[in-house]
Amino acid sequence: MRTPWEVTIGTRYLRSTQRRGFLSFISLVSMLGLALGVAVLIVVLSVMNGFERELRTRILSVTSHATLMGLSGTLPDWRAAQRLAQSDPEVSAAAPYIEVQAMLVNGARSAPTQLRGVLPAQEQRAVSLAQHISGAGIEALEPGSYRIVLGDALAEALGVHIGGDVVLIAPRGSMTPAGFAPTMRRFRVSGLFHSGMYEFDSALALAPLQDAARVYRLGDQVTGLRLALRDPLAAPRVVRELALRIGGGFYVSDWTRNHASFFRSIQVTKTMMFMILILVVAVAAFNIVATLVMVVKEKRPAIAILRTMGALPRNILAVFTVQGSLIGLTGTVGGALLGWFISSHIAALVAAIERLSGAQFLDARVYFMSELPAYVEWHDVLQVCAVAFVLCALATLYPAWRAALTQPAEALRHD
Repeated sequence: MRTPWEVTIGTRYLRSTQRRGFLSFISLVSMLGLALGVAVLIVVLSVMNGFERELRTRILSVTSHATLMGLSGTLPDWRAAQRLAQSDPEVSAAAPYIEVQAMLVNGARSAPTQLRGVLPAQEQRAVSLAQHISGAGIEALEPGSYRIVLGDALAEALGVHIGGDVVLIAPRGSMTPAGFAPTMRRFRVSGLFHSGMYEFDSALALAPLQDAARVYRLGDQVTGLRLALRDPLAAPRVVRELALRIGGGFYVSDWTRNHASFFRSIQVTKTMMFMILILVVAVAAFNIVATLVMVVKEKRPAIAILRTMGALPRNILAVFTVQGSLIGLTGTVGGALLGWFISSHIAALVAAIERLSGAQFLDARVYFMSELPAYVEWHDVLQVCAVAFVLCALATLYPAWRAALTQPAEALRHD
């Protein structure tokens, strides 16, 4: 097919060599500025997406998709509720648990903790935390063994290692002539886990369900049931329908509710960063206005000759629209490829910068993770590219319109 002459001339103007190539240089600068703006926006959105995915994965490795708890704090007839829950086709596992507050002591060191009593075989089906345990593993939490698994940050705070002992102090106790005496029990540390979430690694401990019930004098009662669902995103609906089907009288919760503030803040931050950084893309896009204005000023004699040869104003408009659109398209595609490349290698890049500078960019105690994740979502890339190209197309309209209004006689009078 024959290429329209407007496209040919618009492309040739990009390769202008007059004035020592100055116009070609500013066209290149406009492309690079647009590419950097698009790349930065894609990288930021990819990091936010990666942070959200990583946070969700780490949270679900420690917490269950949903929980059924008794309104009084305990669930007496939990076995019947467990059977009914496991019969639901959307529930893949239901495990009883006890969750209480405790104080762990090792010599002169102490740390508050959240003690979770579990049945090892059932707990492994409900959450994947067992995969992150080093040492004897979760199977070592046998009834009557009084063994405990600590988060690695919690063990470091207590100064204890695998095979060491810690004393658990429960807030429940008995009155003595000397006053209230809390219940104390020595536990042997059989393993450590690292979930990557400092919130849990520094404050969670696992113990046998029966041992926790004995220390806290709960008898055969448990705190509730931890549910693993086939679709974690359906947790709010499934757990409420299940509670009503069982007969009600439960306090229900799910992972989206327990950690809603995390994901809400990520979405708000992602939206705000998009709005702020799109201004950078807009500035780069409107640099095309200055580029095309200079091109139009230089090409006035050529425009006049085209007009005398029969070119209509719309043809001149098309010439400079093609030129601006090519600048925008090249910068947008280049920025998308650059942003994808940086996002795919950002973890290695950040690690290299940290090694060279000796600084740590992500503190796990603040950001819940020590590595910078990134995940490129292609609908974000397409959205960024579409917005950038539309801004570039709009930026070409004014210079192209000025060129279309050029009068041949007036332009040639001064040359």
